[in-house]
Amino acid sequence: MVAAHETTLRELLEGAKQYRVPLYQRTYSWTESQLGRLWEDIRKLAEERADDSSLTHFIGSLVLAPSPTNGPAGVSEFLVVDGQQRLTTLSILLCALRDHRAQHEDPGHRDRIDQEYLINKWKPAHRLKVVPTQADLAAYQACLDATPQAGGSDRVGAAYRFFVAQLSANDPDGPLDIERIEDAVISGMALVSVVAQNGDNVYRIFESLNNTGLKLNQADLLRNYLFMRLPNRGEAVYDSLWFPLQEQLNSGELEQLFWLDLVQRNPEVKQTDTYTGQQKRLNGLHTEAEIEAEVRRFCRLGALLRLILHPEEEGDPEVRRRLARLNAWDTTTVLPLLLHLLDRRKQGTATSEQIASAMLYVESYFVRRLLIGRATASINRILLRIVTDMRADLPVDEAVRAYLSVGRKYYAADASIREAVRTIPFYLNGRATQRKLVLQWLEESYGSKEPVAPNSLTIEHVLPQSPTTEWRQALGEDLQGEESFAEVHEALVHTLGNLTLTGYNAELSNSSFLVKRAQLGKSGISLNREIAEQKRWGRPEIHARADALAERIIAHWPGPTEEAGNRSEVPWDVMNKALAALPAGSWTSYGDVAALIGSHPVPVGARLANHPAPNAHRVLQAEGTPSPSFRWLDPSRSDDPRDLLSAEGVEFDKHGRASQAQRINVEELAQLAGMAQHDASGQLLRPRSRRNDLLDDRFVEQLTDLQDTQVAHGTVTVLEAWTRMGGMLFYGSGGETSCFLMARGKDHELGNIWPATIYPSGKFEIVFQHLSTRPPFDDITLREEFRQRLNDLPGVRIAAAKLALRPGFPLELLAKAEAREKLIEQLGWFYQRATRPVA
Repeated sequence: MVAAHETTLRELLEGAKQYRVPLYQRTYSWTESQLGRLWEDIRKLAEERADDSSLTHFIGSLVLAPSPTNGPAGVSEFLVVDGQQRLTTLSILLCALRDHRAQHEDPGHRDRIDQEYLINKWKPAHRLKVVPTQADLAAYQACLDATPQAGGSDRVGAAYRFFVAQLSANDPDGPLDIERIEDAVISGMALVSVVAQNGDNVYRIFESLNNTGLKLNQADLLRNYLFMRLPNRGEAVYDSLWFPLQEQLNSGELEQLFWLDLVQRNPEVKQTDTYTGQQKRLNGLHTEAEIEAEVRRFCRLGALLRLILHPEEEGDPEVRRRLARLNAWDTTTVLPLLLHLLDRRKQGTATSEQIASAMLYVESYFVRRLLIGRATASINRILLRIVTDMRADLPVDEAVRAYLSVGRKYYAADASIREAVRTIPFYLNGRATQRKLVLQWLEESYGSKEPVAPNSLTIEHVLPQSPTTEWRQALGEDLQGEESFAEVHEALVHTLGNLTLTGYNAELSNSSFLVKRAQLGKSGISLNREIAEQKRWGRPEIHARADALAERIIAHWPGPTEEAGNRSEVPWDVMNKALAALPAGSWTSYGDVAALIGSHPVPVGARLANHPAPNAHRVLQAEGTPSPSFRWLDPSRSDDPRDLLSAEGVEFDKHGRASQAQRINVEELAQLAGMAQHDASGQLLRPRSRRNDLLDDRFVEQLTDLQDTQVAHGTVTVLEAWTRMGGMLFYGSGGETSCFLMARGKDHELGNIWPATIYPSGKFEIVFQHLSTRPPFDDITLREEFRQRLNDLPGVRIAAAKLALRPGFPLELLAKAEAREKLIEQLGWFYQRATRPVA
């Protein structure tokens, strides 16, 4: 016998209670995608509750069992049978809310939130209201007690840093009401609490909740509902309408169609609520004729969705071209608008020319946002609202442009484009496929009569990411005043002016400009021939090319209406988000931050000195020392930031310089800030040993071209040892053929896993970020042990703060026999644990 009732987090946590996650439960495992969905739900609910405080959002069930140790008085103790991930996440969020409000509003919020929702103050034996598994307890307590170790590299620390970053990245034109956010969390998150009684078989309850078999998807449910409403016309409607619809679209596409139909009426509807939303709408229909008309309408929309997904079937060449481009951009949130545009044409209220123009404005909107470093900010919410919020009194293309131009939608004006192309690290923003598309479309804008196959091209840094002595000397000519080479290199290397497309990425790599110029001059790509016309390649040339590309972009992709203004601004909120995500035990530099946001170290320092920013004490000079002008914003503080950094785990040498191994560079900052996205398709992996050789010819060819003989020999020795112990070698499909050390293939019951990726250009990359989602290395203790073992290699120093990233070491270390032997030993340790039979 169980008792179930709907409740809120407030009701669960108020009073003397403790919820203990049993030891046999899995460790905390929510990732950023799940955290992001929860945060978006909370943010929307907070806005909606401003008008109606009774609104709630259901987030699932919580199955509890009374602890056998419960007595007649004292703390009510429960075991969490199911729902521990949600409960732990909400508790971590409360820690972040508490710390944010205590810092920015009133210190009294700390004790209030602690005593009401996080601790049982007067019950020291049961102090924590939520007790996670033993493996997560230390990280959770660090967040709960706000120690310097809070926000580490483990999953609990990552969740805490995620919420701190969301609370810190406050938009001044639409600031978060933090009090409403807290209210939404405490009173608006609805759960069903299922409490077993003494003597109930708790595991049986757990099984019934989690092993319900194959579920019907939303499209299946809606189909069943529709034909239940067609007792007489069902067979005829199925044969003439539904069956042809199923022939055009697969099950997932059908489900998407029904969601897109709802979104055009209510942009807030979630895809998981497709069936209930459609059922509620269809309940207003009463006759079979009305239901049949709805199925007919679905068929019409289905044919249009088919065109969107297969642009080659579109008859009008310009509409086909625009559909193909937006299809290649690969974002589902533009689909409601595309469906609306094609339906407007079908209904005769818009022409092909108008809808092609509207799609060009959307394409331009995507490209311009990416160029200014705003690829993802609120993009889904903005796009889903176009159909319902754009003006009805304008032609559809003008209406789309007008909607995107007003408010804080980041439709970058021309002035912003001119500035951003010079300064923003384009290569670190958005998805790799989208960055390549922008360069590919720029190349197409030259109207070359010699088409180049895009699949064979990759993005090339002309000024290389790992500059040689020759490049250092060349760029050194451009330094001014007290500028350092590292700062100028970071400010230029990832900007659009330094990037091009080539099929010879690996061959060019770190070559001198003289070598690159000769190769690029032979290219059929217009972008390359322009670079080859230069006599040298430094800051003036990169800036000049950036200016020329900016004018081409402005001419090719139309900007917003004049109402949008021509403002230009530094994305300080991006800086705050990145700094909030810095793990304890790490630091970054003013130059790294400046390169991230397209600024300069001096204004970054001035900003941090005069405006609140999370973890500002973790921003140091490039050599790892606090700036002489560093001051706490709190005038009552006079402590040395080095003392706090030391308490957090940063190591300093005898000269007071922070360890460079613990430095988070600009690429890693972009990872932490969520600027660089993983492509939905993922990295293409495939074995390519055509003659059953251990290694692929192309990888070895690139390795021997780019590395000296000893390094290439050492790398091959490691790979041969890996295959002898049972590992596999898979290869990437890019211009530089990366090599993946596969311990398990995708057909394994736990999925594929690899410890490292080798790049012929010179990096042995440890993929902690990948491992964090692959058992058994989703256990942070195993990843930490792997890190420590790798640090036994001479010359390797990977900081604990990088356990959520993809750090590495140079291949040149493998030229030494001692390093190779120790690496092979640690790879053997990894392989044994990755391939152990599942218990």
